[in-house]
Amino acid sequence: MQHLTESVRFGAAYYHEYQPTTGLAEDMRLMQEAGFTVIRVGESVWSTWEPENGVFDLEWLAPVLDAAEEHGIGVILGTPTYAVPMWLARQFPEVNVERGKYQPMGWGARQEIDYAHPAFLFHAERVIRKIAARYADHPAVIGYQVDNEPGNELIANPQVFQKFVDHLRHTYGSVEAINREWGLTYWSHKLSTWADLWTPDGNVQPQYDLAWRKFQASITTDFIAWQASVVREYSRPDQFVTTCIAYERPTVEDDALTEALDITAGNPYYRMQDALELPSTEDTEQYWTSSGAWTLMASGDRMFGSKQAPFLVTETNAQAIGFSWSNEPAYDGQWRQAAWALVSRGATMIEYWHWHTLHYGVETYWGGVLPHSLEPGRTYGEIATIGADFARAGDRVTELQPHSDVALLFSNESKWALNEHPALGRGGVEPDRRSFQTVFDAFARGTFDAGLQTNTVHPSQVFDLDPAAFAAAHPVFVAAAFTIATDAQLQWLDAYAAAGGHLVVGIRTGYEDQESRARVERKPAFLTAASGIHYDEFSNLHVAVPVVAGAGAGAGAGGADGAGAGAGAGAGAGAGFTVPAGATGTRWIDGVQVDDAEVLAGYDHPHFGRFAAVTTRAHGAGRVTYVGTVPSIDLARALMDWAVSVGAGTPSWQPQVDTQSVSSSVNRHGETVHVVHNWSWTPSTFTLPGAADDVLGDGGALDAGAEIKLGAWDVRVFAAK
Repeated sequence: MQHLTESVRFGAAYYHEYQPTTGLAEDMRLMQEAGFTVIRVGESVWSTWEPENGVFDLEWLAPVLDAAEEHGIGVILGTPTYAVPMWLARQFPEVNVERGKYQPMGWGARQEIDYAHPAFLFHAERVIRKIAARYADHPAVIGYQVDNEPGNELIANPQVFQKFVDHLRHTYGSVEAINREWGLTYWSHKLSTWADLWTPDGNVQPQYDLAWRKFQASITTDFIAWQASVVREYSRPDQFVTTCIAYERPTVEDDALTEALDITAGNPYYRMQDALELPSTEDTEQYWTSSGAWTLMASGDRMFGSKQAPFLVTETNAQAIGFSWSNEPAYDGQWRQAAWALVSRGATMIEYWHWHTLHYGVETYWGGVLPHSLEPGRTYGEIATIGADFARAGDRVTELQPHSDVALLFSNESKWALNEHPALGRGGVEPDRRSFQTVFDAFARGTFDAGLQTNTVHPSQVFDLDPAAFAAAHPVFVAAAFTIATDAQLQWLDAYAAAGGHLVVGIRTGYEDQESRARVERKPAFLTAASGIHYDEFSNLHVAVPVVAGAGAGAGAGGADGAGAGAGAGAGAGAGFTVPAGATGTRWIDGVQVDDAEVLAGYDHPHFGRFAAVTTRAHGAGRVTYVGTVPSIDLARALMDWAVSVGAGTPSWQPQVDTQSVSSSVNRHGETVHVVHNWSWTPSTFTLPGAADDVLGDGGALDAGAEIKLGAWDVRVFAAK
């Protein structure tokens, strides 16, 4: 259910109930003048909807919905279940999340709830039904957001633990089976009865950790699906149901979570100002806010990838977003750039957090479209230009299907496993609990920096498909840090390459099985023959190691199992790959030994030089390339540029200077839409590779070879038949 619209929906979260003034009419006027077509309401104030147990006030929102309808603004109505009223906390303290045995989270924040608890579910269902019954027929309501950014806590409450035990009992069937599958002989953990299973707060066993994380994700998925089913008892056929996803939440399994929803919605926050500048050599660590122009595209690809379909942006930066000490409001033009970046990757709504900047609470400095004075300022003016853009572009930019040169495999199970037992560290002192994302991001950024585009895919969306059909649709496929994988999934990767795909394999892929057990096969398991390499050892890196063409320095140093001779095999041919100056291997090195592969790059190091850094080998109709490190920015860019050139071929619409990006997609009319950015204070020019319409200009046709001028922090949109 995509609910096609004539233009990209545009608006903000609107909390009239938070404001010290009653300027509803003025708010609506300003929204209408800015081109707003949607607002989001109601999800944060359960205590306003139900001020006392069983006492409801449902009429306070009616004037807002009536005013929205009068001004032609649609409304997304939220259910308030992520922020419980204090009377509920007082009367039913057992619904408070326990982060460990007898470790309640306490109150005073939000999302402190065990949302699998029957007492909570009873009260949640009651308020949902009251709100939906009252407003489902209101003509302004176009859809529902159930809950808000779910999955913030691992719930260790006793009743959840008992459900976990039952889940394991049904999954494994017997304690003998779980003893065997989890290897519980280790440290005398064998169970004699299910009552022997210990609680998660004291656990250090990886097999338990993975099962616990998967179970926690299922609780979140089931909770959202349950809410959606309740709301659908009241919703009209023309109303959608979604939830807004914060993708870093620990119990979000986005491909599963969105199955019960009509459309994906997500909340991409990002650093502004100089963090968006290109070219960039800064390797910034990512957080719930991302940093770098490439991350805007990557966020869009994650959201599109949840359902492989267009999506809604339910929250993104208005003014500065973040803590009171991190104020970075955008430079002129950057809001417009960010909006078009997300639309180019499939966003069919851009909605800001939020309309009014709040005057109290922890988010006092999460700036809205209007500042604390509530008077329109620079932010309002900048955002209004985007509304005009969307009105001008119309349905030529709605429900876009993004082009991709590279498919990137995102495995939530591998993410969870590498969160609990990280492969990567920081300086040998602290673990990198985003180890999966660190590796994944290296290839995502490398693809962007090469002027190319990605599609995020999940195991649930890939491994039931015919490998040859997937290879035809996705000629380049990256499987990096895919550590939690079945035998069949690894064999599928082999078949994908044999069928004509270019498979790029990264560290940790094929190392563990679906239970997080280290495999007995040589690594990468089930891919050694196809890749022509194997490795028996690996090392963390605390200092980056230079990468050079062919076999590195020290390749002849010898080593067990022919390591010295193997690392030099095929050196010099290069398969058209050029190692860029300054390239390094970072964070990790696999001790790659070459059996039957061409060495594209090695290490300039007296010890690590015996190993290959990057190898490639023809396999059937395709190719397997192995990357035995976390590639530096320069190395990742060169690798992905080369991988696509020998895989699918390089597209004609690409950045022409290093301050630009190009994002392409197909619209509902069959036109190819190209969004060209200039991420810099320095103006640039772009020569059209083919004839196209200037979507945001006068709409007229431009010939191939036309020279387009882009100003500082500028974006242009073109459509070609």
